[in-house]
Amino acid sequence: MKRLIALIFSAFTYQAASAQFVARMQPKDMDTLTGVCDRNNIITVLPMFKDQQKAICTVSEKEIEKKLNSEVVYLIAHPEDDKGIVGIIINCKGDVIQCKIDNKTKSEELDRQILAVFLTLTDWKPAKLSGKKVDSMVLFGFDIEKGKIVLH
Repeated sequence: MKRLIALIFSAFTYQAASAQFVARMQPKDMDTLTGVCDRNNIITVLPMFKDQQKAICTVSEKEIEKKLNSEVVYLIAHPEDDKGIVGIIINCKGDVIQCKIDNKTKSEELDRQILAVFLTLTDWKPAKLSGKKVDSMVLFGFDIEKGKIVLH
């Protein structure tokens, strides 16, 4: 009996340890969101799990940063420190289906110019979960220091 309990406990522990946590999101505007492959399965990739791969833009983060700093002209006249987050939803085909400022800066014009740059990023490799292409959200956090945008 003790062996049976130990065997069941071991099997349960192995199953729990091998399970993978997946962070699924529910956008507020799900009713109007078009282009999603699976409405109930938009994930935010957690890099600590090996079976999850985030969506990858063909433009590197360094190039995005360079593009932001050359095209966001608002910062020339207003070099104040600020921060924000841009959220991009990429479907299982690699198409951008939503791009918006999730954590706004102090200026609507600055948000508009930053968003305009991110809207040009249209070539993506979709995220994968256990080898299967899935819808996902990618977040780009940024800080503005002395009129320069730094992604993190």
